[in-house]
Amino acid sequence: MPNSPIRNISDTARWVAAYRAEESAREDALFNDFLADRLAGPRGREMAVRASVHSRWALITRTKLIDDLVLASVAQGTDCVVNLAAGFDTRPYRLSLPEDLSWIEADLPALMDEKQESLVAETPRCKLVRHGVDLSDAEARAALLHEATGKVRRALVITEGLLIYLEATMVEQLAHALANQHGIHEWTADFSSPEIVQMMRRSVGDALANSPFCLELVEGLAHFERRGWKPTQVQSLVREGLRLRRLPGWMVPFAWLPQPSPRSPKGRWSVLARFERASG
Repeated sequence: MPNSPIRNISDTARWVAAYRAEESAREDALFNDFLADRLAGPRGREMAVRASVHSRWALITRTKLIDDLVLASVAQGTDCVVNLAAGFDTRPYRLSLPEDLSWIEADLPALMDEKQESLVAETPRCKLVRHGVDLSDAEARAALLHEATGKVRRALVITEGLLIYLEATMVEQLAHALANQHGIHEWTADFSSPEIVQMMRRSVGDALANSPFCLELVEGLAHFERRGWKPTQVQSLVREGLRLRRLPGWMVPFAWLPQPSPRSPKGRWSVLARFERASG
């Protein structure tokens, strides 16, 4: 819509970077993303102001959880990280990673070109390669996955903030595509109950009209289990937001209540799940 600062889904990368910049400026910051403000720019800061107040704590919590998950996975033998719809993520520059770790970023060509230009003078801590590719193109996606993981022993795939913009059938296709690549061992993804997705649509209103939230997984975790993925860790964003002291005060009492199951289509839940390919 004309009044929306977000023209397309790629612009949400600026919005998330603005939140990371805000967090990094705190005295008690959960992480230090020294590149986030540069990548967010004025438009990213405008988007962050117009977005729902609930998104700030949730996205910061998600960022920290994935930071920790990546480091744990690498310590357990992961030799390649594939970040699909990487946006303006900067983990290869700010996390303590082995120099020989292979890190693959994939997103739309224009976004990857902009990111490359913005960070050309920066040095990543691992072996970083960027691919400009339309991940909705099944053939292009398959080619990317084959090239990225064909020679690795144990790859971790990240789809941070991606699934909510996809229809359930597209998530199913992605799950099958990842499971069919033998080099891929793990996958981490965040997703929410249908009720939460509907609430998010109402709360953001026109601000995200050009990048609508689509995914409503009525099966929850079973949607992934039926397609070759076994959950090994499931973290509630509300509970973790409380633990990390980022949950708004008025939400704290709700965090202490029993949390709905992420296997149920009912209730309000948002999780970050770590999956292992069931076929080993």
